Amino acid sequence: MQEILNYLKENGEQLDFEIAAGTGKSLAAVRLGVSDLSAKGDLVMCRVIKTINGKQIDSMLYRASGYTPKPKPGPKTKGSVPSESAN
Repeated sequence: MQEILNYLKENGEQLDFEIAAGTGKSLAAVRLGVSDLSAKGDLVMCRVIKTINGKQIDSMLYRASGYTPKPKPGPKTKGSVPSESAN
């Protein structure tokens, strides 16, 4: 189960079949592991319906609960600066 949580912390939110492919576990093992993690409050999950290559996929999306990933390296966008002509 810790492997699944670490995978989500490294890769952000993922669908259940993406977690299975990324960790090398079976889909059934991932679903069992995420249900335990979700019950403990370590994961947040929601049901999603996506269309991939014209095929509708009903799946579950997971992310680590309360975890904010570190910012990626590189240039950052600048926020809007209020104009001084408003006075």
